[in-house]
Amino acid sequence: MNIEFNKNEDVNKQLVYELKTRLKKVYQGGGEKNAAKQKEKGKLLARERIAYLIDKDSDFLEVGAFTADGMYAEQGGCPSAGVVCGIGYVSGRQCMIVANDATVKAGAWFPMTAKKNLRAQEIAMENRLPVIYLVDSAGVYLPMQDEIFPDKEHFGRMFRNNAIMSSEGIVQISAIMGACVAGGAYLPIMSDEAMIVDKTGSVFLAGSYLVKSAIGEEVDNETLGGATTHCEISGVTDYKHPNDQACLDSIKNIMSMLGTPQIAGFDRITPVKPKEKEEELYGIFPENRDKPYEMMDIINRLVDGSEFEEYKKGYGQSIVCGLGRIEGWAVGIVANQRKVVKSKKGEMQFGGVIYSDSADKASRFIMNCNQKKIPLVFLQDVTGFMVGSRSEHGGIIKDGAKMVNAVANSVVPKFTIVLGNSYGAGNYAMCGKAYDPRLIYAWPTAKIAVMGGSQAAKTLLQIQEASLKAKGELITPEKQAELLKEITDKYDSQTTPYYAASRLWVDGIIDPLETRKVISMGIEAANQSPIIKKFSVGVIQT
Repeated sequence: MNIEFNKNEDVNKQLVYELKTRLKKVYQGGGEKNAAKQKEKGKLLARERIAYLIDKDSDFLEVGAFTADGMYAEQGGCPSAGVVCGIGYVSGRQCMIVANDATVKAGAWFPMTAKKNLRAQEIAMENRLPVIYLVDSAGVYLPMQDEIFPDKEHFGRMFRNNAIMSSEGIVQISAIMGACVAGGAYLPIMSDEAMIVDKTGSVFLAGSYLVKSAIGEEVDNETLGGATTHCEISGVTDYKHPNDQACLDSIKNIMSMLGTPQIAGFDRITPVKPKEKEEELYGIFPENRDKPYEMMDIINRLVDGSEFEEYKKGYGQSIVCGLGRIEGWAVGIVANQRKVVKSKKGEMQFGGVIYSDSADKASRFIMNCNQKKIPLVFLQDVTGFMVGSRSEHGGIIKDGAKMVNAVANSVVPKFTIVLGNSYGAGNYAMCGKAYDPRLIYAWPTAKIAVMGGSQAAKTLLQIQEASLKAKGELITPEKQAELLKEITDKYDSQTTPYYAASRLWVDGIIDPLETRKVISMGIEAANQSPIIKKFSVGVIQT
């Protein structure tokens, strides 16, 4: 019996159980009472609409389920930022689906709602995915309008993206299934086609109350902007349907007639399962973020047939690079080695740390994958770049810059999975959110921060102690311990995957056993967007 394996397995399965429990709560949206109100109107809920729309027994990859988690407490919370987004299959065609959740503040837009919608559009634009908007929203949440309305990455960027996507031939279909008010009215009408549900759907720049206060006209919302008005008088909407189901059936029918997309041509063969048991990931991955482990044990449970062509195996060993397949798709994998290794020069290298030789190797491998048109997968468990005089004299900044350059300028699609640590510049070099991964998901074991908790807490403690001493306050050992605990607890709470997911630093948190599916669906999406940009790294440090 392997006690360490069993301990890891227990802890990781408990983390997955916690993940699924938290997701169940998120899926409830604004709660049973608000859901009942929607049902009384004859409407399906947001997640029910998506379930009805997508192909039976097909996968749905949700983006941003934990967005705004733990945020907006003073406003009563905003589960999933009041909108459900994800990649699904409609009439056999992969697409991005965006559905307002009217159980959450009537589907009103909070600051994180805008960020999440823009992320969904970004994924659609990068991968040329058709977009289906299921609109049911009261518009901007007015008490926070200053945080959502005027800036470049705010509410208005949505409509700019509508226009850009339309000009680039990316199909957009909107269904007005509830309220669609003010600036939000432009989203469905700037789509290629807009349909509306009779009696429950309405669209107008100003509702009846605002119309009365602005110009004194008394008119009800149905006459102002209901389905009959817009399908038979204004011509604003294209199709009128009696209920949600008929509306969604119409979308399915339209999607079934789309022309075949151009493809990027990424290589795929018949998928096979890994020879090594995927379930063993739970026992292999350490419950302690500081413990070493063999990254190849992880890779062999992710790649088809557990077959992996390792690149420069004996050189730059703190990063593992190589070619394999995931669900049949050819991929280049860049992963942090977490065990201590010894170079041929006799240097002992810590696991999870990027050294000059590993940065050099990874840079060349990334460039090779761009040359071969092979998508890249980054498996992050990185504590950063090596520090100290030996590394600085050896040019670690130069070699690190070379790796960051190669990642930043890659034209093949990149996919990032944060397994464990994701600290400092290591996050950047291993394709963190700032480096445009097509998708970035985290395991429940992930930790994302500028540096590890213990180092950060001690640094912050020194700063706080200096400040208190400057004020003449005496720091007793007890006071020091109290301050350290307070700082550590706060810092650690900000490094969890849930904190990251709530702010969309990652697209979601997944069970490790979903990793292959996420990567495969991501490459399938990316394959609909031919690479048109030439790979060039510009002036690179050598």
